[in-house]
Amino acid sequence: MRAVVQRVGKSSVTVDGQVVGAIESGLLVLLGVAPEDTSKEVEFLAKKIVGLRIFEDDAGKMNRSLDEIQGEMLVVSQFTLYGDCRKGRRPSFISAAPPELAEKLYEEFVSAVDMLGIKIATGKFGAMMDVALVNQGPVTLIVESK
Repeated sequence: MRAVVQRVGKSSVTVDGQVVGAIESGLLVLLGVAPEDTSKEVEFLAKKIVGLRIFEDDAGKMNRSLDEIQGEMLVVSQFTLYGDCRKGRRPSFISAAPPELAEKLYEEFVSAVDMLGIKIATGKFGAMMDVALVNQGPVTLIVESK
């Protein structure tokens, strides 16, 4: 699994003109799934992202995690994170999981984060989405399960 994690002041996802998910302070997570991923990767990535110490403490140091600041998470499925642009001009997506597996593990990830006590919102799997965010810092990280 691969995630692009952005620290945000707020973020939202709109599908067909309707907001389907929105958060205030917390993390926007763009989540990609590979064909070999399992529930083991889901559990690892959920705990890793929730525990990342990327929020400022009283001294202004990145020393607090999402759960410590009682932040929220917006999770958006993003198969293009496995796009390969090394050859030609059109990305290849053969390294992305098929939709059935990707959706299953995406839903497992959302449940795992929820079980960790984080308020969570989502986009709509497989839909064309407009994602809006206010990146704070900016802080953007790539987190992988392998």
